[in-house]
Amino acid sequence: MAYEHTIDTDGCKGCGLCVTVCPKNVLEISNDVNVKGYFPAYQARPEDCIFCAICCTMCPDVAITISEIEADAAVQKQTEVEDE
Repeated sequence: MAYEHTIDTDGCKGCGLCVTVCPKNVLEISNDVNVKGYFPAYQARPEDCIFCAICCTMCPDVAITISEIEADAAVQKQTEVEDE
């Protein structure tokens, strides 16, 4: 199965708990402000994510989700990441 890591940037208050607990140092705090005036977390290195869901568990705002996706969508998403 393939998975997708999503951060609701408008729901994130930038507390940094997810950044601290990520075992692969995938997450960082953004320099861009969200609609609520916070600096949200983002995936700085999405290719390193192992989908362990520790960030989801730690997020007090439930702003991070990991979902199963279709294999075709996973291939397309990987291609987009490589093109960046």
